[in-house]
Amino acid sequence: MNPQFWWYVTRASGIIAWLALTASVLWGVVLSTKAFPRRRRPAWLLDLHRWLGGLTVAFVAIHLVALLADSYVEFDLVDLLVPFASDWEPAAIALGVIALWFLVAIELTSLAMRRLPKAWWRAVHLTSYLVFWLVSVHAALAGTDPSHRLYQVTAVASIVAVAWATMYRIANRRAVTRSSQPAPNPARAGVGPAPR
Repeated sequence: MNPQFWWYVTRASGIIAWLALTASVLWGVVLSTKAFPRRRRPAWLLDLHRWLGGLTVAFVAIHLVALLADSYVEFDLVDLLVPFASDWEPAAIALGVIALWFLVAIELTSLAMRRLPKAWWRAVHLTSYLVFWLVSVHAALAGTDPSHRLYQVTAVASIVAVAWATMYRIANRRAVTRSSQPAPNPARAGVGPAPR
């Protein structure tokens, strides 16, 4: 076996997890803003969003197992689960650890969504934007691929897409909230003449 096998698995799984997270955040914006209403298929979009979230978790798990198996840096479980416990790049690794715990909270509350208050679930779920930014900085500081052109193009595309989606969601949040509520009856609101 190639002695660098686990290092390659670590790099690949981390990048794939980040891309799956990017896609999940983007699909979440499509769901939450009702973007592209004529082409929407809510069940299909929701299933894809859930699948992308599950894929993210699976590749994060592979990333962690590969880090434990790799002998170059010699991480242990404490290094991977406790922020600032790692001796190697402690700040960069801490960002990944914090993102991991937020991701776990997002996934667990999503699985228990029907049993939780909607406002509580939504507050936890909104941290997915934070997870994306934490992972992006973690990858740039702890990863070995930021010097490669393909990585740079992919990173810029992902960051621009999520930044645009975040601004789109903020700009359209009020419109979605209003459109989801029934139109007020002017007679009941005391506006305009009462029906005869």
